[in-house]
Amino acid sequence: MPAKPPAGDPVQDAPTVGEPKHSAVGLPAIGQALRTAQRQMGVRRTALTLLRVNQHGGFDCPGCAWPEPDKPHAAEFCENGAKAVAEEATVRRVTPEFFAAHPVAELAERSGYWLGQQGRLTHPMYLAEGADGYRPISWDQAFDLVAEELRALGTPDEAVFYTSGRTSNEAAFLYQLFAREFGTNNLPDCSNMCHESSGFALTETLGVGKGSVSLEDLHRADLIIVAGQNPGTNHPRMLSALEKAKAGGARIVTVNPLPEAGLERFRNPQTPRGLAGPGTALTDLFLQIRLGGDQALFRMLNKLILARHADGDAAAIDTAFIDEHTHGFEAFAKEADEADWAETLRATGLDRADIERALELVLDSRSIVVCWAMGLTQHKHSVPTIREVVNFLLLRGNVGRPGAGVCPVRGHSNVQGDRTMGIVERPTPTFLAAIEREFGFTPPAAHGLDVVDSIRALRDGRVRVFFAMGGNFVAASPDTQVTEDAMRRARLTVHVSTKLNRSHCVTGARALILPTLGRTERDTQAAGDQFVTVEDSMGIVHTSRGRLRPAGDALLSEPAIVCRLARRVLGERSATPWEEFEADYRLIRDRVSRVIPGFEDFEARVARPGGFALPHGPRDERRFPTATGRANFTTAPVEHPVAPEGRLLLQTLRSHDQYNTTIYGLDDRYRGIAKGRRVVLVHPEDATALGLADGDYADLTSEWTDGTERTAPGFRVVHYPTARGCAAAYYPETNVLVPLDSTADVSNTPTSKSLVVRLTPAARRTGTT
Repeated sequence: MPAKPPAGDPVQDAPTVGEPKHSAVGLPAIGQALRTAQRQMGVRRTALTLLRVNQHGGFDCPGCAWPEPDKPHAAEFCENGAKAVAEEATVRRVTPEFFAAHPVAELAERSGYWLGQQGRLTHPMYLAEGADGYRPISWDQAFDLVAEELRALGTPDEAVFYTSGRTSNEAAFLYQLFAREFGTNNLPDCSNMCHESSGFALTETLGVGKGSVSLEDLHRADLIIVAGQNPGTNHPRMLSALEKAKAGGARIVTVNPLPEAGLERFRNPQTPRGLAGPGTALTDLFLQIRLGGDQALFRMLNKLILARHADGDAAAIDTAFIDEHTHGFEAFAKEADEADWAETLRATGLDRADIERALELVLDSRSIVVCWAMGLTQHKHSVPTIREVVNFLLLRGNVGRPGAGVCPVRGHSNVQGDRTMGIVERPTPTFLAAIEREFGFTPPAAHGLDVVDSIRALRDGRVRVFFAMGGNFVAASPDTQVTEDAMRRARLTVHVSTKLNRSHCVTGARALILPTLGRTERDTQAAGDQFVTVEDSMGIVHTSRGRLRPAGDALLSEPAIVCRLARRVLGERSATPWEEFEADYRLIRDRVSRVIPGFEDFEARVARPGGFALPHGPRDERRFPTATGRANFTTAPVEHPVAPEGRLLLQTLRSHDQYNTTIYGLDDRYRGIAKGRRVVLVHPEDATALGLADGDYADLTSEWTDGTERTAPGFRVVHYPTARGCAAAYYPETNVLVPLDSTADVSNTPTSKSLVVRLTPAARRTGTT
C-alpha cells in the first residue's frame, strides 16, 4: 500500500539549490514517475493504470491536452502525466471523519500541497452558515440547497458557473445548457486566464480561435519556433514530436527568457539513445528574450522579410497567397517598415546578430510552425503580439499548407473541448440559435462574465452564487486577497471536485463540496458503462473510458451531477430530457451532433480508434471565416513592458512538480531546486546590483502605474541565468502580485508574465505556504 499522506505541513520556504539541468526526461523522469505513482497507488495499481493512459479504449490523461499519435506507445505518458494520474487514482481518501477532525480554519492554514496529498473526496459535504467545519449531506439535500439559493436570486445573472479544463465534452455541453436554460451566460472558465488572448487574436485574423496544425504538420515542418513555452515541464510528450521533426530535418528556434532543459536536449525514454545515449539536441537557436518583447521581435522579422523581397528576393514573401487569401497587407507592410532597430533591441534584449540569424533560418524554410503558450498570452499587449505572429506566418503563406501554421499549445486536457461545447461567456448568435432550435427555449443573448469580471461582481455583491465544475478557482485567480474576500461575500459557493484544494477553505456564507468521478474510474449509469469524449490541443476528438472502481460509492459523474441539479432547479418548466441524458451519454452526443458543426455522426466517428478531426477552414481549404472573408493582416503599435531603475520584470511560472495549481511535490528538478517553492530566480548581475546574494531572502512587491502595490513575502533569491532585467517565481504563491484590474487588452486575461517588481531584503521565513 502507498504511504499515508503527510500528517503535518512541511516547511516550504527553505529550499536547497543546485545547478540547472541541460537535458530532460530519460531515466530520472521514469524513476520519479514510478516512485510518485507507487506512493499514491501501489505497485499493481500503478501498472494497471498507467498502461491505459492515452491508449485506444483507455482513458485520456487528466494532465495536458497534447495529442496522441496514431500508433501510441505502450507507455504513452510523461512524468507529469503519471503524477496527474497518480493523484487521481490514489488510494488515499478524504472521508467525513477527516472533516470532523479538521475545522475549516485549520484547513485554511495548510498548504495547497498538503491539502492535495490527503486523497480523494468520498462524500458530499456541507458547510452551514456560521459552522466551523464541513459535515456530510445527502445528494438530495445538496441539490435542494443549491436550488433554493438559485431560485431566490433576483436575476439568473446573480449566479456564476465556472468550468475547469478537465471537464468532458458531455459534461460541458450539459453544463452550458443548464446555465442557459436557467437564464445566464455567466460561464467563465480557465481559458480566461490562459489562452483567451490566442482565441481573440486568431478569430480576428484567421476566423478560427484554435490552432491550425496537426501532429503530422509538426513532423513535416522545416522550422519550428517555440515561443513563451516550456514543453519539458508543461507538455513533455511534445518533446517526442520535436525530436521526430529534427530527424526529418527541421530546425528549432526557442524564444524564451529562461533556458529550459527540455528544449536544450531530450532524452527519449522510448529509445536506447535517449536512455543510455546522449539524447537529441533540440534547439538550433536560442533567443533569450526579455519578458514581453515578442511582439517587437516578430515585427522586426516581418520588416526584414519585406526588405529582402524589396531587394529582389522574390521568394521572401508568398505574393500569390497574399493576393488571393489575405486582406490588409498594404497597411501592415507600411507599419512593419517603420520598425526601429534601437527600439527592438531595447524591447527584446537580444543582439542584432541573433535576430539576423533567425531571419536566415526563416528565409531558408518553406514550412514554418509557431508554437506558443502562456509566455505570449499573459501580457497587456498579448493580443497584438499573437496577431503579429499571424502576420509573420501569412507573409510567407504558412497557413493552410502541410508542415505550417499556428500552434497555441493548450494546457488542461479538455480546455479546448469545453469551449467547443459552448463554455463561453460570449456565445455567438449562431450557437444560441442552434440551442433554441434543438431544445425549444430562448437562451439569453447578453454577454456574461469572464473570470476577472466574475471576481469583480462577487466583490461588488452583484453575484451571490458561485458554482465551479472542477478546478481550484481561488488559487488559480489573480489578486489573491481580493479574490478570497470576493468569494466570502457569496451566499453559496459550490465545488464539484475530486480532491481537496484551497477553494474549499475560502467559502461563501454556505458551501458545498460535491465529489465526482475521475477520468480513471468506471462510469456506470442506467444504460450501462459509459465513456466520455475530449478534444486535444489540435482539434482531435476521441474517447476516454475509465476502468478503475470509483473511489467511493457516493460519487456521481459530472454529467449526472448536472442532470440532477437541472431537474431540481428547473423543474417542470424544462422540456430537456435530463434524466435520459444521465442514463445514457449517447443521447447527449446525439444532441451535440445536431447543435455543433463538425460533430455530425458523432457516435460512430468517435468510436474509431484515434477519433476524428474537427473541421478547420484555414487549415483544410484556406477558407477564412473572418469579417472580410480573408485572412487578415493587422496593425498595432509595438508595446513592451518597461521596468524602472532598480526594478525587475517578473513572470509567474510552474515548477516541474506541479500542474497549474496542483502541487505534486516540492522539487523543480530541471531548475536545480529542491524542497521548496518560495524562490525567485534572478540573473546574478541583476541580483548583485540590487545587493542580493544567492541565498538571501527578499519580499516581492509589484508596482503599478496607478500607485497600486501588492507584496508576497519571504522568497529565497536564486542566482539563475534568466534574461537580464527579468525574474521568475512560482504561482500560485505569486498570484497575489497581479492586481485584478491588470489585464490584457481585448482578452481581459491577467498579466501574470510582466509584473514590475522591487525586491526588498527580508528575514528568512519559517512558516508554510
